[in-house]
Amino acid sequence: MIPQELLKEALRRNRLKSEAFEGFEYIRFTDDFKEVPRGTAIFKDFVVWGYPHIGRIFQLSTGIKEQFSAPFWVEEKVDGYNVRIFQQEGKVYALTRGGYVCPFTTDRIEDFINLKFFEDNPDLVLCAEVAGPENPYVEESPPHVKEDIRFFVFDIMEKNGQRFLPYREKLKLIEKYALPSVESFGLYRKENLDELKALLRRLNEEKKEGVVLKEDSERDKRVKYITSYANLNDIRITSLNMLGLPADYYTNRLLRLALFIEEEGLEKKKELYEELGRAFLEGLFDACRLSREEGKVYRVFRCRFKRRERALMFIEQLKHASVHIQVIERRLERVGEYWLLEFEKVFLNMTGLLGHVLSGGSIID
Repeated sequence: MIPQELLKEALRRNRLKSEAFEGFEYIRFTDDFKEVPRGTAIFKDFVVWGYPHIGRIFQLSTGIKEQFSAPFWVEEKVDGYNVRIFQQEGKVYALTRGGYVCPFTTDRIEDFINLKFFEDNPDLVLCAEVAGPENPYVEESPPHVKEDIRFFVFDIMEKNGQRFLPYREKLKLIEKYALPSVESFGLYRKENLDELKALLRRLNEEKKEGVVLKEDSERDKRVKYITSYANLNDIRITSLNMLGLPADYYTNRLLRLALFIEEEGLEKKKELYEELGRAFLEGLFDACRLSREEGKVYRVFRCRFKRRERALMFIEQLKHASVHIQVIERRLERVGEYWLLEFEKVFLNMTGLLGHVLSGGSIID
């Protein structure tokens, strides 16, 4: 558990916030505080610790030698949003990375997860990525998820602690309960570098995000490594709202893109340079068009709910999540067995700047 003195100090420094969901209350850490990661949630009888930050290596050849002292597992990194799924008082809920109980993810758990897992293991927490074109948080979607969403379990942790179950134990539980999971490519050693590079080239061609490497040891060291496709795609997706992200978001991805191409020995074709330029400019062209035609820069999101009340709860939660984004509900209607929620995220910074300069305003740069 978390010491009371640390909680009191976090409260004084405004790092704790009280939340409520469907009749129960909990407290979440809004930022990292000392040894407690952002998103850690404190409930009546237990704590679900926030998912830890994982370092990123920019070069496989040097990164693996520097980071690992034992063999390491390699698994796919799926492009979605991170959740922690847990049981409380016989019901199962999902926490976002920031520590909110998410009405959308919680509503859809039973579509994808065998709930007997929690009946048999009430003190365990599933760490999963939720991905697909109908998710309400991120614009990216893995190419192999064509509709709706899917869950991909990648870790299992214990309540009241930051320890993950050993990798082999995790695999056994995933198999026993037929849990949807990320693809595991097996156990690698430092000497398998050429095989690992070949795997990354294949994942790049398949338009996958990359891999997470997890050391097969007591310390469970982890790092991630991203494909050139993922870096280009991040730029392409976010350029519509370029002002909503810090400059180093793009410089980091450009550096990672260049280093991946160099290390993997990929050809620097003319198409690469064209694709990079297109990734930056297409979103900006779309933003200008939206500003001229509709007076706002936005993206439309759609997601499916089993319960209408959770859709209403979710849209209200989303409206208060950021001062830089305005959420506008378009429709909520029954479509087959689900309630389809459609809404806009209006990017206020981009909307304000383009509205100003396209109407003749000046800026000092």
